[in-house]
Order: sequence, then C-alpha cells, then structure tokens
Amino acid sequence: MNVFEIFSCHFNVDTSKLVQEIIAIIRAQGIVDTNNKKMLIINSFEEYKTYLGKELGVSNWHKIDQEQIDNFANATLDHQWIHTDKEKAKREGPFNATIAHGYLTLALIPYLWKQIADVRNIKMEINYGIESFKFGQPVLVDSEVQLKAKLNLITNLRGVTKVIIEATLIIKGEQKPAYNGNVVFLYHFV
Repeated sequence: MNVFEIFSCHFNVDTSKLVQEIIAIIRAQGIVDTNNKKMLIINSFEEYKTYLGKELGVSNWHKIDQEQIDNFANATLDHQWIHTDKEKAKREGPFNATIAHGYLTLALIPYLWKQIADVRNIKMEINYGIESFKFGQPVLVDSEVQLKAKLNLITNLRGVTKVIIEATLIIKGEQKPAYNGNVVFLYHFV
C-alpha cells in the first residue's frame, strides 16, 4: 500500500483530488518539481519582458537511447546507417557508435523547454521557427542532453507576444554543445 491508499482508507478521501490539490498548491507558489529544479513561471507579457537578456534556466538531463533514435528514423524515413545500424557504426563509423539525428535533437526543444518555463494564461502557443542553428558536434547513442535557454528578444505584435530564445543543447561530459541557435515562439496571452 502506498501513502495515498493508506490516507484514502483511513480518512475516506478521494486521493486523486488530494494529489490535484497538492499540485495546485505547488504551482501557486511558483515552484513545480522537476527533479528538484525550479521551473520559471511566466503569467504575462510584462513578466516575460523582465527576463530579456537573461538565462531562463536549464532542463533536466534527457538520455537519447537507440530506441528513440530508431523511432525517429521510422517517423522521418531517415534510416541512414550512422543512426540505425549499431554494428556498422561501430565497425565503420567515425564515432564507434550510432549517433542521434540532428533533427531529433532539434525536435526535443519543445519537450525540454517545457521543463524550463511554464508560460501560463495563454490561448495559444506556436512553435514559429528556428534561426541561425549550428551543430557543434554529434550526440552519440546513450548520451544525456540538457537544454539551456536565454531570452534574446521579446516583442508585442498587436497582442501576440513573439519571443526569441537562444537554445543551447549541452551534452553531459562534453565541452562543446550539440548545437546553438534561436527558436521563435508566439504566445497569445489572455
């Protein structure tokens, strides 16, 4: 029995509601537990603007394993051997292992970004574009990566907020990042 089941039995309480209330309290205090990191809570254009030129934070570490690489290869029809053939990559490849697709690492941005910032009070969020991305080095299979984000620009376009986030993908144990560039998001705050 876990603590919620015990609590439910002794106090005749719906634990799903209790869990929701605990999460609401944590969110109301501006802290969301993502492996003991503080997540940035942004409620409006004015709040967002206060972070201009500042580092917004870093995501948790995310391991890119062969299964994720293979799934991405299947989704994109990019089955180049350097990504999917472990034996050939070890035998003939320059890295002695398979590597993640560059576009796979880019596709992780929305997932990792959500670990850094919780933008609230919005009707819509749009991944609007990417600019000036440069790949620094490949991400080998089973590497852990982390996104670091900095707010480079924020503009109010007649009620729609446009932000440019400098995104750097860090590879655990490596000096050089996997990539660096700008992602553009549009937010329509309520």
